[in-house]
Amino acid sequence: MSHSGKHRHAGKTGVGASIQRRVPRWLAAGVLVLGIAACTPIYRDHGYVPTEEELAAVEVGKDTRETVAEKVGRPSTSGLLNDVGWFYVQSRWEEYAARAPKEIDRQGVAITFTEAGLVQNVERFGLEDGQVVTLSRRVTDTNIKGVSFIRQIMGNLGRMRAVDMVN
Repeated sequence: MSHSGKHRHAGKTGVGASIQRRVPRWLAAGVLVLGIAACTPIYRDHGYVPTEEELAAVEVGKDTRETVAEKVGRPSTSGLLNDVGWFYVQSRWEEYAARAPKEIDRQGVAITFTEAGLVQNVERFGLEDGQVVTLSRRVTDTNIKGVSFIRQIMGNLGRMRAVDMVN
């Protein structure tokens, strides 16, 4: 019996060896890194909600629409309830490479005004397990008009488009 068969398999041959000779290791490592990066989620925030510090500066019963605008800015969805309230909404979206974006968080703030134009209510909303929950509330009157509107906005998680807010 000859030992020539043993020498035939000693070196790398075939497709694997051919690819290894043509593709440098640094290039293969780069492709691997890019592949892993493509699986990393990208987060995007849409809308605006004032910070806790900004809202703390708003005084219920004292501030007016003008002073609120100076302290926290005007919302893009004001006037939806005959100028009874200002509503701020912010959503956080998560995107993976080929998957459709998914809304993972939504926060809202409602600032309502009396007929005299003074701040009547400052309320922050969030979502927990798909349910709208009040995170904080400062009010002068518990019969607040329009709070159900912000609950509708918050409750339509993932079903409301920006165009729906304008029309």
